[in-house]
Amino acid sequence: MRQTITVLGASGSIGQSTLDVVRRHPDRYQVFALSAARSIERMLEDIREFQPRYAVMVDASAAEQLSDLLGSSTTEVLTGSEALAMVASHKDVDMVMAAIVGAAGLLPTIAAAEAGKRVLLANKESLVMAGPLFMEAVRRGGATLLPIDSEHNAIFQSMPVHYDGDLHKNGIRKILLTASGGPFRGKLLDELTAVTPEQAVAHPNWSMGRKISVDSATLMNKGLELIEACFLFNCQPSDIQVVVHPQSVIHSMVQYCDGSVIAQLGQPDMRTPIAYGMAWPERIEAGVASLDLFEISRLEFCPPDHEAFPCLALAGQAFAAGGSMPTVLNAANEIAVDAFLQEQIAFNQIPTLIRDVMGMHVVTDIESIDHVIEADRWARDCASQWISRSVA
Repeated sequence: MRQTITVLGASGSIGQSTLDVVRRHPDRYQVFALSAARSIERMLEDIREFQPRYAVMVDASAAEQLSDLLGSSTTEVLTGSEALAMVASHKDVDMVMAAIVGAAGLLPTIAAAEAGKRVLLANKESLVMAGPLFMEAVRRGGATLLPIDSEHNAIFQSMPVHYDGDLHKNGIRKILLTASGGPFRGKLLDELTAVTPEQAVAHPNWSMGRKISVDSATLMNKGLELIEACFLFNCQPSDIQVVVHPQSVIHSMVQYCDGSVIAQLGQPDMRTPIAYGMAWPERIEAGVASLDLFEISRLEFCPPDHEAFPCLALAGQAFAAGGSMPTVLNAANEIAVDAFLQEQIAFNQIPTLIRDVMGMHVVTDIESIDHVIEADRWARDCASQWISRSVA
């Protein structure tokens, strides 16, 4: 029987890459549901090709327009957060691609975990905002959690097959988390003052959405991945070394106590980790060409510049503070990045805003999703007020 998949965030780059893998294996996979915020034309094309049972639009007016355009289609169009949770946890779903960007992806991803699905996690914010709650939902629901971020997928592939959550018992000395360095690698802090949104989203290696591209440019994406790795592999930031690797050929590495370093290499194409997660423990064709090692010719490595890119250190501080602080970090960053893209604040004000919001926050324990939502809302309000004051 074919496995059914719900693709949350279907209109984004991860969602589209997932659908391309499905397209290549119609005998193995069938789309159960697709979701998007308001990308009507993209969803219309995908619904006509994949014939899902449900399509969920976050925007209610977009859902109404999509329903009108589909006419008598067998696909039922829904809207709202409850609909997202339903298509993520439905009894007929085998796996869920969690690719909604930002905090909006938290609730449906947790719903999938609680329902015991194979969760293909591309939404790192679920772990950043609510790591302990999310991992408990995975355990309680008996879900299979497979990381899709290229770096975490590479670490997963480089780990012992039966890794039990104890680095040192498994002979692991350190996790080496690679970073491309983004479009401003090598720039000094003073050179980043006049950076434009167009420059920040022009990633040298990866094709990504605007928000995650800015995160890559500030190194906040690597900071969020640092927190994600700590939860995924049950370790501390001190167990992880961030390595800037401009070619993005080595996606991450694991360093063992015997001196070995095991790395996963591949093209900078998200279809590789997506296909690995969908078929695990098997491997299937992903439509990605193999590396030509002669063409690569050289691989470079250097440490990150914490002075020019302070977001990485802020993420480490947020994880160390624990409780609600990672939620605050994530929310403040989302507001800051949006303000930068709208040209309300400068590029180098992004870490300043985040640092100031973190400095005003009194850490509380995260014991429920309501606590996460409360901390998230507080941080967004605080960040928005910071922006209002800065542009006044």
